[in-house]
Amino acid sequence: MLTVNSLSIVCRGMPEETLFEFERNMDTVEVAQYLRTVADHLESGDEFTLESGTESVTLTPPRRVEFEVEVERETSKSGGSAEIELEFELEWDEDGTGTGDLNIE
Repeated sequence: MLTVNSLSIVCRGMPEETLFEFERNMDTVEVAQYLRTVADHLESGDEFTLESGTESVTLTPPRRVEFEVEVERETSKSGGSAEIELEFELEWDEDGTGTGDLNIE
């Protein structure tokens, strides 16, 4: 079974609909295992299913996707500790059309 923090599929020019969401605290070793599982499916081109309780979504990403990495600092209004958020996002059109070259530097 594969679970992830959150997942959104976005169709350009249309409102966003969350198809699956999961969030919990876990050890970074466990997080790395989930990320490796997703990476293995992406590399092989296999579809995969995300499941948590009664929620599930099956995905078949195309060979080319838009890849985004974002790091945010969320500060507390009450003066408490800041929180760092690291997001990895894959995005593609549901009709499978490509978005051009992917460059990672």
